[in-house]
Amino acid sequence: MTAAAVVCRELRCGEAVAALSDAHFGPGSGPIWMDDVYCAGSESTLKHCTSPGWGKHDCDHSKDAGVICSGVRLVGGSDCSGRVEVLHGETWSTVCDADFDQQDAEVVCRELGCGLPVEVLGAAAFGRGEGQVWSEELQCRGNESQIYFCPTTSSLKHNCSHDNDVSLVCAGGVRLVDGGSRCTGRVEVLNRGQWGTVCDDNWDLSDAAVVCRELDCGEPVDALSDAYFGSGSGPIWMDDVDCSGSESTLKKCQLTGLVKHTCNHTKDAGVICSGTFTCSSFSPNILDVRLINSSRCSGRVEVLHGETWSTVCDADFDQQDAEVVCRELGCGLPVEVLGAAAFGRGEGQVWSEELQCRGNESQIHFCPSSSLKHNCTHDSDVGLVCAGSVRLVDGGSRCAGRVEVLHRGQWGTVCGHGWDMRDAAVVCRELRCGEAVDALSKTPFGPGSGPIWMDNVDCSGSESTLKNCGSKGWGKHNCDHSSDSGVICSGVRLVGGSHCSGRVEVLHGET
Repeated sequence: MTAAAVVCRELRCGEAVAALSDAHFGPGSGPIWMDDVYCAGSESTLKHCTSPGWGKHDCDHSKDAGVICSGVRLVGGSDCSGRVEVLHGETWSTVCDADFDQQDAEVVCRELGCGLPVEVLGAAAFGRGEGQVWSEELQCRGNESQIYFCPTTSSLKHNCSHDNDVSLVCAGGVRLVDGGSRCTGRVEVLNRGQWGTVCDDNWDLSDAAVVCRELDCGEPVDALSDAYFGSGSGPIWMDDVDCSGSESTLKKCQLTGLVKHTCNHTKDAGVICSGTFTCSSFSPNILDVRLINSSRCSGRVEVLHGETWSTVCDADFDQQDAEVVCRELGCGLPVEVLGAAAFGRGEGQVWSEELQCRGNESQIHFCPSSSLKHNCTHDSDVGLVCAGSVRLVDGGSRCAGRVEVLHRGQWGTVCGHGWDMRDAAVVCRELRCGEAVDALSKTPFGPGSGPIWMDNVDCSGSESTLKNCGSKGWGKHNCDHSSDSGVICSGVRLVGGSHCSGRVEVLHGET
C-alpha cells in the first residue's frame, strides 16, 4: 500500500484503495523494469523508491503489480473526514451539498476504507474549495464499491457555488476495542466491509503512533502484544506491520500484505494512546490534551472535551497544570507557561472549566476542575513549553552529547547498535538543534547510568520524535553502558535556499 500510495499521488488519483499482485489486471508485455520495490510512501514518484535496479528481477508477467486509486478524496479534515472532491478527467471538483445524500456518503466512505458515514455536512463545513463545482449529480444506490460505478445525471437541479460544498465525516478505517475508551484497546482495521485484528509480530511504538494519530488520540503511551485486551474474532488483516511513524493511516504502513499472516488471535496487537483514561470522578469527559503550532512538546494547550478540541484560558492555567500536561505527553518538566496566544489564536471553543491540578497527577483526567472565574477569548489562549522527551548530556551544549530518553518518568540511555545518521537527524530535529553532524556509538560522551531504554533503533529520518522510531521495545536490549549512543547536531542552518545554500542562522540558547 505504501508503493500504491506513491503511484496514486504521482498520477493525482486520490488515495490508494488496493495494491494488487499476480497480474490482477492481466499480464503485461515487454521488460519488467522494477522488482522488490520499497517505498516509504512519501516519495513524489515511483522511480524514487528503492529496488535492486532497472531490469533486475526474478519475475515473469504472471506477477505484474496493479493499483486501484480512489478518484475521490476528503480535503481539509483527515483521511476519513473533509470536503468531498471527485476526480473528473484531470481536475478535482467539489460536490454540491444539495446533490449528495446518505447513499452517496456510504459509497465514498466505503471506497476510502473508512467504514460507515457518521455525518453529511453542507455549507462548506470544511472550507470552500477551489476550481469547479462538479456539474453532475451522483445517484448511488449505496452498495457500489466505488463512486465510478454510481449512476449520474448530466444536469444539476441546483445552481451551486463553493459556499455549498459538501463535506463528509466517516467512522474511520481503524478502531481500538475493549480498552475502556476509544483511545485504548485491541487494534482492529476495516477491510472489505469487515473488521479484523492486527498480529503483534514486530508491533512497536512507531506503529502505535500512527494509530493514535489516525484516531486523533494524542501520543502513543504503549504498544502491546499477546492479546493484552483480549482475543478478537474474525479475520487477522495485517501482520509484520512496519510504520515509520509519519504515516497518516495504518493501512499506509509497509506490511506483508492484507490477509497474509502466520498468526492467531492470541497475538492480537493493542495500543494505549495518551488520550485514554476516562474513569475520573472529576473530569470524565476530557479524553486528551495536545500542544499545537510548534512541536510535540511545545505549543498552544488544547483539551478534548467530548468530540471537540477546546483551548484553555491563560488566567486559569498554572505551573501545577503545566507539570501534569508535560508529564502526560512524555515531555519532561515544564520550561515556560505563556499567555496571550503566544502560539497563535485557536479556533472553536475556549474550555469552560478551570483545571486545578495538584501537580502529581499522571494525566489531566485525574485533576479536579471547577467553573471558570474569567470570561476569556482566544486572545487569552495559553501556551506551554516542556523540556521534551529526549536530551543530549555531557557534550558541552544542549545540541551535543549522550542521547537520553524519558520513559515512565525516568531518564535512560540508547544503545549504539545500528545507530546512524537517520536516527541522529530525528534527535536533532526534535531538539530544534539544526542538522545532524555525527551519529556516535561506544560511549563517546561517557557512560550513562540507569536503564537502557532503546536498542537497535531504526528511524526513517522523518519521525517527529525518537520514540516514534522502531526498536526492540522499551527496556529490551543486549547492551551495557559502554555502548551508549551520542549525537552532535550542527547548531547552524541555511534557510531560504536548499540544504546546502541559504541565509546563515546560528542557534544561541533557544533562539
